[in-house]
Amino acid sequence: MNKRLLGGATASLLIGLVSFPAMAADAALSGADTAWILTSTALVLFMTLPGLALFYGGLVRANNVLSVLMHCFAIACLASVLWLIGGYALAFGDGGGAQALIGGAEKWFLLGIGPDTLSGSIPEILFAMFQMTFAIITPALIVGAYVERIKFSAVMLFSGLWLILVYAPVCHWVWGGGWLADLGVMDFAGGIVVHVTAGSSALLLAKMLGGRRGFPKELRPPHNPGMTMIGASMLWVGWFGFNAGSALAADGSASMAMLVTHISAATASLTWAFLEWRRFGKASLVGIVTGMVAGLATITPASGFVGPIGALFIGLMAGVLCHFCVEWVKQKIQIDDSLDVFAVHGVGGALGTLLTAFFAAASLGGMGLAEGTTMGSQFGVQLLGVVAVLAWSVVVSFIIIKVVGATVGLRIDEEDEIEGLDLVSHGERGYDM
Repeated sequence: MNKRLLGGATASLLIGLVSFPAMAADAALSGADTAWILTSTALVLFMTLPGLALFYGGLVRANNVLSVLMHCFAIACLASVLWLIGGYALAFGDGGGAQALIGGAEKWFLLGIGPDTLSGSIPEILFAMFQMTFAIITPALIVGAYVERIKFSAVMLFSGLWLILVYAPVCHWVWGGGWLADLGVMDFAGGIVVHVTAGSSALLLAKMLGGRRGFPKELRPPHNPGMTMIGASMLWVGWFGFNAGSALAADGSASMAMLVTHISAATASLTWAFLEWRRFGKASLVGIVTGMVAGLATITPASGFVGPIGALFIGLMAGVLCHFCVEWVKQKIQIDDSLDVFAVHGVGGALGTLLTAFFAAASLGGMGLAEGTTMGSQFGVQLLGVVAVLAWSVVVSFIIIKVVGATVGLRIDEEDEIEGLDLVSHGERGYDM
């Protein structure tokens, strides 16, 4: 860890960085902190199952809804097992001489971690479970890029390899005491770790997979916006565990993180709806909830560092930039990132990470930067973190996609795409049609 952070960072910044078990100081078990992280863990899992599954499920055609639910559910199961076997160790273990790049193997299968082993003021086994829910939702976010045209075997193989080769190393770099932590990068709850990795990989996979039949001229609207709204509402509630839980304590930092998360989501929602109304004469339900997700993704890296004013501006900027990026991806560069993973999560996560350098400053209502750190120098660190992680995600994802394509194959054939993945891949229908 950067010595400047240890010496001069604010209390909030230190709370965010203490999430690394290897760096956590000896402390007594706190019942209050433990209860809050138990709750947060359940909330973050709730984001994927059923939140994200329903959010995505409502956005696809009726004959593909079950496939989307299946993808999210199966990825949750796969990520859980892989996290137990080696994911946690690679992300948060002691890597010895390779500590800057990757964790070690001493915590494979969570060996040596018992109910009395502490990470800060909570049991380490709980910390591992909390982080497991992050490892579940991150590859599940990518589902939105490839819906309605991918083989189920490809989903499982890609997701498993991606979790180990992309997510775990980046998680270690930022939260596990790796090289980005040493540089002092600020990512409270996953702007880089979750959203930049998932968003950039999603865009690449969508490009390499190719667009859905008829893209970009003949695409059907979401079959059930009501389902999407229900899923989005679950994401909003669950995100409190995502961001406020990342304080790893039941304290003022968690409280502020919860507040700014809510303000950013609400502001981005209204901004998105206003832009739709001004541009098209109507504000859509799908639009306003998509704006909410953009606001949540954008505030995530900043949630432990900024105040309410910062959250207001971050939400406003998220609503504007992510809104126009949706159109840019689909119409300008014509990549069928079907459910806008890159525009909402990739762009939002990167934007929030960069804005943290400014709105974390005490002069702008934030919790303060490390002693001796300016907005400009911190912005340089944030930018380096975004660019490095984006590059790693794209390069490694490219290799994974090639491996998946050469082994199980990526895409279903045209007849199966017309029939829909529900019947073709799973032998079931979401509706009696």
